[in-house]
Amino acid sequence: MRLKGSFAPPGDKSISHRAGLFSLLARGRMRVSNYSPCQDCSSTLGAVKLLGGEVRFSEDGVWLTGAQGRLRAGASVDCGNSGTTLRLLMGLLAGVPGSFVLDGDESLRRRPMERVATPLRLMGARVECPGGRPPVSLFGGGLRGIDYTLPVASAQLKSALLLAGVQAGGNTFVGEPVKSRDHSERLLALCGANIRQEPGGWRIERSELTLPEELRVPGDASSAAFFLCAAAITPGSDVTSEGTLLNPTRIGFLRVLERMGANLAIEEQGRVPEEWGQVRAAYSPELKACQVRAEEIPLLVDEVPILALVATQARGTTVMKEVGELRVKESDRLAAVASGLGAMGADISIEGEDLVINGPTPLKAPAGELDSFGDHRIAMTLTLAGVLCGQELAIKDAGCAAVSYPGFGHDLGLLLQ
Repeated sequence: MRLKGSFAPPGDKSISHRAGLFSLLARGRMRVSNYSPCQDCSSTLGAVKLLGGEVRFSEDGVWLTGAQGRLRAGASVDCGNSGTTLRLLMGLLAGVPGSFVLDGDESLRRRPMERVATPLRLMGARVECPGGRPPVSLFGGGLRGIDYTLPVASAQLKSALLLAGVQAGGNTFVGEPVKSRDHSERLLALCGANIRQEPGGWRIERSELTLPEELRVPGDASSAAFFLCAAAITPGSDVTSEGTLLNPTRIGFLRVLERMGANLAIEEQGRVPEEWGQVRAAYSPELKACQVRAEEIPLLVDEVPILALVATQARGTTVMKEVGELRVKESDRLAAVASGLGAMGADISIEGEDLVINGPTPLKAPAGELDSFGDHRIAMTLTLAGVLCGQELAIKDAGCAAVSYPGFGHDLGLLLQ
């Protein structure tokens, strides 16, 4: 089997989430085209409507009408499986007078929220999350600005504090030890927030937000990564991802593929609302191992599982440094990727906080069923590992890929030859 042809990944999850959530604080009306169809972003729109925002679907996009912070106090919001929805809402609702409850599914209830709650309390919000996990109860309003340096590089934590800061008295500085995704900063600026970059972080002041009239969401870079990475290691493959987000804070995986010697062609075709374009990847038989530095991980954290698959086919030892954050994703992704690829014959191990892969190693279908652990990125990685070894694998809960990429199976069928 090989992968050939072009595909268009779904609208970017990160931008779609933020477009929906920011409308709760802003004025105006915005048409969002190519809004992500994934389950997580549907959870965000459900939350927006429940809290009093206006969402209308039409053939030409999703129409959002700003709620200007006049939200439905007392609401209990089901965030589904979406950590982005819950964490960003924590920051957003911390500045809104009233009480709110944020909850999610069994998987989301295992994910840590105390790292968001701690700085919000310093700003004056009352936040309760027993055991540091959902459900989260918030009693918002009357925030004051603070200077706070993130304990870990996290775009979700940074975004939550910026959303609190745009409602707080005074100004708020959010320092980040390592650069992470900057979608919130870009969209806040587009909406008129008084936000600026300073050495080591971002400073934001209380601001009125106004929605742009139009927002075209580029294709999701993390979704595109799966087929692009698979093409680089599958003989005879050559695929092109069209209309893909090329924001530098989202394409760390392409930088790693380049260092490994992958056959790539990247063409920027536009910059509104963020850089986007076309990416082509073809089979690369002479891949070499590399070290992925700790400071790179926030720029490719969602692509670690598929990059681990690539590393099984690269000559030498690939080390991904300090990827312990993957233990608290939708699953323990470190354990999941190591066990899944290990069962197929990969030489892969977890050494402290590092992921270590020796290659190249031929992969083969295991005798039994592989477990996705209900994690969409593990499910897609294992499915494409099956393409590499020429067999359709038995994968438990493979359909969970729809959490981020509802059309994954359809696009795979079109590309397979």
